Amino acid sequence: MNSSEIIDSGSLTGDNSYFIFSELVEYQKEGNVLFLRLTEGSIALEFLTSDILRVVMAKGDNQVDFSSTPAVVDHTLNYNNFSILDRTELLEVKTESLKILINKKNFSLSFYDLEDKLIHQDYNDHALGWSGDQVRAWKKLEEQERFYGLGEKTGYLDKRGRKYTMWNTDTFNPHVPSTDPLYQSIPFLIGFNQGRSYGIYFDNSYQTYFDLGLNSKEYYSFWSEGGKLDYYFINGSNIKEIIKSYTDLTGRMPLPPKWSLGYHQSRYSYHPEAEVREIAQKFREKEIPCDVIHLDIHYMDEYKVFTWDEKEFPQPKQMLSDLSKDGFKVVTIIDPGVKKDPSYKLYQEGIKHDYFCKYLDGEYYIAKVWPGECAFPDFTKAEVRRWWGDQHHLLLDQGVKGIWNDMNEPGIFSKTSTMDLEVVHDNDGDMGTHRRFHNLYGLLEGQATYEGLKRYNFEERPFVLTRAGFSGIQRYSAVWTGDNRSFWIHLELAIPMLMNMGLSGITFCGTDVGGFADNSDGELLTRWIQLGLFMPFLRNHCAINNINQEPWSFGEEYEEIIRKYIKLRYRFLTHLYNLFYQAHQSGLPVMRPLVLEYPEDEKTYNLSDQFMVGDSVLVAPVYQPDRSERMVYLPKGEWQDFWTGQSYQGQKHIIAKAPLDTIPIFIKAGAILPLSPVMNYVGEEKIEELELNIYLSGDVKEGSYRLYEDDGSSFAYQQGGYNIREFSYLYYTDRLEVNIDSLADDYQLEYSSYLIKFRNLDLEPSIVVVDGVESDQWEYNNGDLELKVVIEASKIEIK
Repeated sequence: MNSSEIIDSGSLTGDNSYFIFSELVEYQKEGNVLFLRLTEGSIALEFLTSDILRVVMAKGDNQVDFSSTPAVVDHTLNYNNFSILDRTELLEVKTESLKILINKKNFSLSFYDLEDKLIHQDYNDHALGWSGDQVRAWKKLEEQERFYGLGEKTGYLDKRGRKYTMWNTDTFNPHVPSTDPLYQSIPFLIGFNQGRSYGIYFDNSYQTYFDLGLNSKEYYSFWSEGGKLDYYFINGSNIKEIIKSYTDLTGRMPLPPKWSLGYHQSRYSYHPEAEVREIAQKFREKEIPCDVIHLDIHYMDEYKVFTWDEKEFPQPKQMLSDLSKDGFKVVTIIDPGVKKDPSYKLYQEGIKHDYFCKYLDGEYYIAKVWPGECAFPDFTKAEVRRWWGDQHHLLLDQGVKGIWNDMNEPGIFSKTSTMDLEVVHDNDGDMGTHRRFHNLYGLLEGQATYEGLKRYNFEERPFVLTRAGFSGIQRYSAVWTGDNRSFWIHLELAIPMLMNMGLSGITFCGTDVGGFADNSDGELLTRWIQLGLFMPFLRNHCAINNINQEPWSFGEEYEEIIRKYIKLRYRFLTHLYNLFYQAHQSGLPVMRPLVLEYPEDEKTYNLSDQFMVGDSVLVAPVYQPDRSERMVYLPKGEWQDFWTGQSYQGQKHIIAKAPLDTIPIFIKAGAILPLSPVMNYVGEEKIEELELNIYLSGDVKEGSYRLYEDDGSSFAYQQGGYNIREFSYLYYTDRLEVNIDSLADDYQLEYSSYLIKFRNLDLEPSIVVVDGVESDQWEYNNGDLELKVVIEASKIEIK
């Protein structure tokens, strides 16, 4: 075979010789695919849109394999309106938004916009290659390039300068900035260079790696221990477009049940039944809002999944019914390990129908986890996923409302901490070893669980929480970041980790508030709850044998502050739910790094300790002990302190006051922010009046907010059962105008009026106009610089 070679010291096993794709022999266009035959093998360029190009490599005489991992959703993306210009040394391929240059002598790809500005390019003449089972791509590393994404990774927001491994791992050791890998594998990377963005999704489920400039200042690379080189190049004018295109490929989250956005309380473990009831009673007595209680493994009989310990929980159905009457939903943990017990019905069924993972010789794979020796469902088989999903009726029949998937890396009590790599998975006839399916195990269990819950009760949206996953997990499950610890550094690490997970398509994410392992204290829990106020998934969870960390655990001083912030979570719930709708529609995260909203501002490029909630709320958590103030960077524009109303001009740092009872929150001037009434749980009372706060500014004369609303529980929204109302205003020196346009009106709103609050209004206006009609139903408070006007919801017309 004719080939070039490259010696790369950053390879997986040290110095390795790679066969490098070099000279183009011939090319052919077939529909939306450009086939390239080179001396070392074949490459297919599949055009999905004018901005999304799939690159698939085949070694030697092998045919190009267009199959995908389960991460990629079924889609109709197909773009064949591209032209090819054959030049002496280059092929020039043009779409409606890209120009791609293909080096014919030494194969490489270079991507330009139509103004001939370079977006991204392969590394010199070393673009693609392989060594044994490894497949690898090399990319030019630009001097000022930043990297975001890669899902659940420690460290700062910008991922440049380190090497990252994609291999789902149960990591109980303390998570520090160098800890890698963790529980999730999301091989999606966003490149960002001086405002120009692109994405790369490496669709390979084997153990994969991204070296983002650790071993070279000239290139970065990604590679895998097996499978094929198959990646998607995604062009976009900004990071938001990149995320939208990536989630076009891997799917977006369905709308969750609204109650799941409330506060969750958990512990490893609450038992017996009396303790669960006591915890619930305390929340209501102390008027601390809570929607969900989680039950860890001690609710089960000998840790056997889909069972109850009859001694500790003698009447689970009655207990769950009583809790439900008081507004509590219960989420139960499920691990994939099925206890090896001939008298256990689930084990019997799995053996009888050949549902468990095994070796090639037919011997079942048996390993120890919490129940002792266990067998493990082969979720790569559709029949097994359906069987597993159907088992959940055993819990749902009792009144369980959600499922928490744990230990699904899969985690095993062994030296390797996971399943033997020699185990084979059936994959509906396309058999492969665990090397190929390890990273997919949690994703496929999540699919089985979600679809099983949905089949059981198609009128209710499922809630599933998972520890392990792969790209596409957002279609089925919320994600928490696993076994963190009660250390301040873990509070700090959570902020960029959650932001990058959001950039990677996983919107519904959070950490164990207060820390899972070790012992929290009042100050740490309070500061973590303040961050949790804006985490998409908010759960307080800690380990067995550690001190309690319920909201009241550290005395009245901390309890009062924690109560304040959990109540504030419920005040923000309408806004948060609206952002979840945006995530469902476009893939955009709820919790956003500032670079997503301000890509022209270099100070945001690695800003790791503050974030945006949507595009108008800026949050700067306190993540160190004994702090009563912190530095906050405000981007361009005017910003108003949520607590005091004080205004600040942006593009500068300020010192924000942050005593223990305060987390710095700033609202972008001109923004509209809905705030809901405080309740003990979602749906406790009918909302009679929705409050909308308009943060006026002398510099911003108009603004708008599009509010999505539905029943928060069913799938009626998929058939149009929702409302969208757009609130807008104009602000003049002596005149205020507010308009409400109903853009969709197929859901009966529960409230009868809107309370509009114009904040930061220095002078009382002469005229207030509502939907084009002058109103006298308003009042101005000179002391608060606030004007209130009430608008009846029934009088809003569809426009």
